[in-house]
Amino acid sequence: MMSRFMEKALPFVVMVLVVLSQVANLIVSKMAMSRGLSFFILALYGDLLSTLISLPFAFIFSRSNNFPVTFAVLCKIFLLALVGCVGQICEFAGTKYGSPTLATAMLTLVPGLTFVLALILRMETVNWRSSGSHAKTIGTLASIAGAFVLTFYYGPPILNKPSSLPTLLFLSTQQSWILGAFLLAIFALCCAIWYILQAAILKVYPAKMMILCFHFVFLTIQSALVSLVTVRDWSAWKIYPDITLFAVLFSGCTTAFRFYVMIWCIWKEGPLFVSMFKPLGILVSAVVGVIWFSDTLYLGSIIGGVIIVVGFYAVMWGKSKENITIVETLGNSASSSQNTPLLQAHTQN
Repeated sequence: MMSRFMEKALPFVVMVLVVLSQVANLIVSKMAMSRGLSFFILALYGDLLSTLISLPFAFIFSRSNNFPVTFAVLCKIFLLALVGCVGQICEFAGTKYGSPTLATAMLTLVPGLTFVLALILRMETVNWRSSGSHAKTIGTLASIAGAFVLTFYYGPPILNKPSSLPTLLFLSTQQSWILGAFLLAIFALCCAIWYILQAAILKVYPAKMMILCFHFVFLTIQSALVSLVTVRDWSAWKIYPDITLFAVLFSGCTTAFRFYVMIWCIWKEGPLFVSMFKPLGILVSAVVGVIWFSDTLYLGSIIGGVIIVVGFYAVMWGKSKENITIVETLGNSASSSQNTPLLQAHTQN
């Protein structure tokens, strides 16, 4: 019973760690880019480090891998990396022109986009007679609504009095804020497409570590080409032993961890499960802001956080309800197929 509970709880635990690492990466990256580090260079060096981390693991796991790497599989992984490259650059650029809080807020679009794409491609089904489908649909909408409440509705302050001087880490002009929001919306769309493509690749090539390795190799090549075209000042390629070096190391290590965990969770639970953790990012960002940056905690943040949690648990309950229904259906069909020969034999006798 304990091992079965741990097996069920593991995807939840690791996805919470993914959310925590992503929020931390956004904050560290914002601090490094505020020091003058180009987001193109940050993406490239981070991808290169992630490639170096994933290569030895891919070599170890490939020994027991019986799945051949075909040209069609490589083309799909290349397309997956291309979507990831566009999304990664938009994430860093949007965080630079906006803020980590805005970045986590725009991630609330990911569950809805993923759900719509999964419905179009029939990776998710909606049976309006099923309570599980009702819970998934309502929970997805509730999580998105809760994140927007947390972002745009303040209400009276609960903790820490609001200051007239905002933290430099979150300071930006209105024009750059709009540009950042637009880039982060593209990033959210890329996340949804990445989840769907990853699920499709896992169906034909389930070797997760090899997918991760080839993904980072292609991602590094694509990031290098983009950086060579956009960053002509060679002094911008230098990394100094300060927050910029820490941001590169932190980005490379956490990205390798996040991508493998997401691939594993998509393989185990599906793309919608992974996307549903994105709204939790804004909740984590709000908590980090209150604790570490003395941001003001407003009533709207509490209300929005509660709605996000309720919506999240509604989706998880809906998926578990559907899984139980599928298992019961398979069990009934298996038992009926086993009983059919006995009935036929009895009739012949």
